[in-house]
Order: sequence, then C-alpha cells, then structure tokens
Amino acid sequence: MTEPVAASGTVHWIGAGLSTGSGLARLCENAGRVRLWHRTEERAAEALDRLGLGSRAEPRAYTLPALTAELAPGDIVVSMLPAPEHAGILAACVAGRAHFACSSYVSDAVLEQVPRAARSGLVVLTEAGLDPGIDHLFAHSLVARAGAAIGVGTPASYTFTSYCGGIPAVPNDFRYRFSWALAGVLNALRSPARYIEDGTETTADRPWEATRTHVLDGEPFEVYPNRDSLPFVEQYGLPAAWQARSFVRGTLRLDGWLRAWDPVFEELKAGDDARIAALAQELAARHPTTDADRDRVVLAVSLDVRAQDRRWSGSYLLDLVGDAQESAMARCVSRPLALGVRHILAGGLPAGLNRAAGTAARSEEWLDELRSEGLEFGLRLAP
Repeated sequence: MTEPVAASGTVHWIGAGLSTGSGLARLCENAGRVRLWHRTEERAAEALDRLGLGSRAEPRAYTLPALTAELAPGDIVVSMLPAPEHAGILAACVAGRAHFACSSYVSDAVLEQVPRAARSGLVVLTEAGLDPGIDHLFAHSLVARAGAAIGVGTPASYTFTSYCGGIPAVPNDFRYRFSWALAGVLNALRSPARYIEDGTETTADRPWEATRTHVLDGEPFEVYPNRDSLPFVEQYGLPAAWQARSFVRGTLRLDGWLRAWDPVFEELKAGDDARIAALAQELAARHPTTDADRDRVVLAVSLDVRAQDRRWSGSYLLDLVGDAQESAMARCVSRPLALGVRHILAGGLPAGLNRAAGTAARSEEWLDELRSEGLEFGLRLAP
C-alpha cells in the first residue's frame, strides 16, 4: 500500500454556504494555515467574520485556476461545492499532489481518478458529512456490535433502516425548511429509489409514493427511500450469512409532509427540467427562511438481527436543533468533515478512497471524538 503524502498543514476550504459551520472553526485550531475560498474575496472575508474567524483564516476569491496556483504538495482541499464540481477539483489535487475531502456521495467521475490518487499517496475522503457521513459511522458501529453478539457466520435475517432529514424546528404549513438547494431536493424526488423490502429488491420510480410513518420516541415522522440502497449492504459489511428482510436508506420528513407537498408531486409527475427549475424558485420565494427560523436535524439508524436462537437490536438517534450561532445542518455536516480532515493532517487515513471512517474501529473512534466535541446522539441496545 502506498504511504500517504505527508500533510503540509495547509487546508483550502472551498465554499461558505449553508453547510459551512463550526467545523471550519475547529479546523482553524488544528491546521497550520486555512484559506477560505468563496465567490469573491470580500464574501469570503464576510463569511469568516460571521464565523468569528476573521483573523484565523485567509479569504480568497475562488476559481479553479486560482486554487491550482496556490496548491502545494500535502495541502488538503475541502470542497463544499456541488458534487459535479468535485471531479475537476480532484484532478487539480492529483496534479498538485494535494489531498481531497468532501461530504458528498462519490460520483463516477471522482471514482475514475481514485486509482491515480492512491498511487500518488493521496487521500480522497468522501461521504464525510451528515448523510452521507455520520449515518455511515452509526451503521458500521451497529453492524460490528451485532456481529459480535450474533456471530458473523451464524445464519440470520436482519432489518436495517437509515433515515435522515433536515426539518423546521417549529412545524410550518409546508412541513419543510430549505437546508440545501431546492432544485436538488426536487430532482432527487424524480430519481428512482432501489431498496430491499420483504426480502425482495424493490424499485420505487416515484420515491414519495413509498412514504410510510416512522415513529421515534413517540413522535411520528414520514420517511421514504432514496437513491440506491443496495451497494451499502457491502459497504457496511453485513455478513454474507445474514439475509436482508429489509434494507433501506432514505429521507425523513415531518408528519403531514406528504399531504402538504401533494401539489408539488403533481408538478413532478408532469413537469420537464425547465418547469422543475422554475418551480424551485417559486417555492423558495413562497416559503422564505428568516434569521429567526431554527432548523432541526433528525438521523435515525437501526439494525435488528434475528438468528434461530437469539435476537439483537440496536439503534442510534441524533436529534439536534440549531441556534442563533449555527444551524443544526451546518454543525452536523461541517463537524464530521472537519474531523476527517484533522485525521488526514495527522496521517491517520490511508491513501485512496475513504468513505467517512470506513471501518467499525475508526467509526467508533470518530463517534467518540464527535461526542466529546458536543455533538449529541444516543445509542440504544436490546440484546
């Protein structure tokens, strides 16, 4: 295995949008030098002042050529830009022998570059935010605990669910709060979802039509599957001797969301790309978010395993409300990402592709660190 290029101590953080929060501040405490890249140098400076980091990081106006010109071997580039931007940034990192980190799912364009990055001793850290990110940590922890209790070679069946959502702390008529670009939310709803239900691979062409009630601590929510859940069976290391009764990764919404969004679903059924883009703008204008609004993040991951003579159940629940200093979404995305970057700085991640912590042992380590930094979540076990 190629040894990772030693980290230089310089971190380039690109983007200061809704998901950039206290993780950047924590990073400023650990990195030797931090540069915040934004649309203009002035806006980068304003973002740093807003976060109380005006004297602790350097503002920069972002363009890919400008970033490339300042890269040095061992630097770490953190992209908070939309996922389609990552392939170009990673290419610049590989050329400049710099490490790369983001909170987004791995795209095919990024995967194509991973072998070259690995051969060059570069860490490519992905899926290291909230969802994906903390959900992976919870899943690895539960699978390892269940394996120790049941036995990885013991025939068994299991149910796994992972649901996450950014919702308004105080429910509104729309039953939703914009925590990322609404066009992305709408287009995700237009994408089929693949998952396992009743032991059978299932596809929901319209994911919202598979919405059901999901109760957490007595509070009802609505959940639906999204994306393709099946590759995560292998990623989470579910034993081959265990058969899935159900395996679903999906989205969580407030109770009543399905009804409130019925007019939106009618548009999604009939609308073309141009209409959906226009609809996103209309909805954002119709349901504005003010500085007084508070968001809430709920992430619930559970695993239930049944063997012939024993049963094991475990679940994690993260339920966080934002405050005047920071939204819950910004905290939950930026904190684990910054933690991953700190592990790159310390030489603690291997060269090549890393999806969050990637193993049960590293997941437990990251969860302990996140908990010690004040990110609260609970674990329930039922042997």
